[in-house]
Amino acid sequence: MRNMTIEAIAEAVGGTIENGARSDMTKEATSVVIDSRQIEEGGIFVATKGERVDGHSFIDQVFDNGALAVICEKLPDKPKGCCIVVEDSFVAIRKLAEYYRRQVSIRIVAIVGSVGKTSTKEIVASVLSAHYEVVRTKGNFNNEVGVPLTIFDIRDGHEVAVVEMGISDFGEMERLGQIVRPDIALYTNIGPCHLEQLQDLDGVFRAKTELIPYISPTGTIVINGQDEKLAAIDEEMAQGRRVVRYGKESKRDDVYASNIENLGLDGSKFTANFPDGSHYDMTVPLPGYHMVDNAIAAAAVGFLMGLNLEEIRRGMSGAEQLSGRGHIIHGEKYTIVDDCYNANPKSMCAAIDTLGYAVSRKVAILGDMFELGEESDKLHGSVGDYAASAGVDSLIFVGASAKFMYEHARLHEDVEIRYYPNKELLIKALSDENARILKPGDTILVKASHGMGFSEVVEFLDR
Repeated sequence: MRNMTIEAIAEAVGGTIENGARSDMTKEATSVVIDSRQIEEGGIFVATKGERVDGHSFIDQVFDNGALAVICEKLPDKPKGCCIVVEDSFVAIRKLAEYYRRQVSIRIVAIVGSVGKTSTKEIVASVLSAHYEVVRTKGNFNNEVGVPLTIFDIRDGHEVAVVEMGISDFGEMERLGQIVRPDIALYTNIGPCHLEQLQDLDGVFRAKTELIPYISPTGTIVINGQDEKLAAIDEEMAQGRRVVRYGKESKRDDVYASNIENLGLDGSKFTANFPDGSHYDMTVPLPGYHMVDNAIAAAAVGFLMGLNLEEIRRGMSGAEQLSGRGHIIHGEKYTIVDDCYNANPKSMCAAIDTLGYAVSRKVAILGDMFELGEESDKLHGSVGDYAASAGVDSLIFVGASAKFMYEHARLHEDVEIRYYPNKELLIKALSDENARILKPGDTILVKASHGMGFSEVVEFLDR
């Protein structure tokens, strides 16, 4: 890792070097990790205190496994190697990532928004990989710990980094922006997420756009032209940075999709149209009409990054969905749409739309959506109304808040509806063969906020 010596690291994080051998001071670290199991020869381990595990307990172990140094808040009684002592390990992670970002020569694409960040990140990375050596956010490591870890993954051979940036409160995006300093910022949408802290859509917009001052002065902001809030980002708000709009409108958007053809759970075909008048037929192999938005956004980034149209097409065709993010599982009994990592009203309705593409009997297992604030009951009810009118054959609601979905959905006719207070009772009911809740060949959507633990439901259905 370029210029990541013990001396430079200590200065960057404002730490004190203890028990350091003079011969080690100028050695460059090979990696930076917070998981002791990931330490490698010459790596830096940052000991953090979690809710269940204190990384300080593993300091001796990482030295035994070849760590160059440890960043910690408390010095061990008998340290086995060099320790850099700081007041707050999490603050040190951010400071070190900010320092390392300045050491690497790489273009960074930031993915920001309320819904679809991870899917868009995967498609953008797949497109850019057709031309560049790309490093991307692993999974959904998009917070004030995950973003620095992505920055630490950058090496000299990488040409582009695609970094997903997620927040839940004011000030977080500003701190992330100080680290990432992207060349391109791609905004997917503004939706009702984390309303307990951000209060309303205007608050979500303000929090997300805290990034703008940290985008390269010669950089580009790519926005969803269909989003009413994002439409407020003009040249003045962008502070001189270029603004590029993407979407499905030829008269409004700079890059837009036309001739859209639904391929069901196999994705969509469309024509991508670009500002220079060129166009090219492409396929995004991920289901859902909303995936066309994510795909045309990725096409816009590819165009801005200098890819030719064939490279964009080839990269897009290789895009894959992550587990828990609308991933399609073709099991022996059922086809499962595994979308149980997270949920909010907008993504819940989009997932229900995706289920509608199935040609078999359609079942939706929907759980609680968290962090919706005072509007939670109302928003759950609106999703229940939407689900009941979306042509789904069987609706199964699970959880305390999901009861409001159930109460609204049951007012509609001609749809089979069930409710369970928790996932344990759901699984018990599904295990009862006499109940015949599910049928062989069903396509089943499983969606809820991550805290509901619906990955257990997916595992049950796929066994």
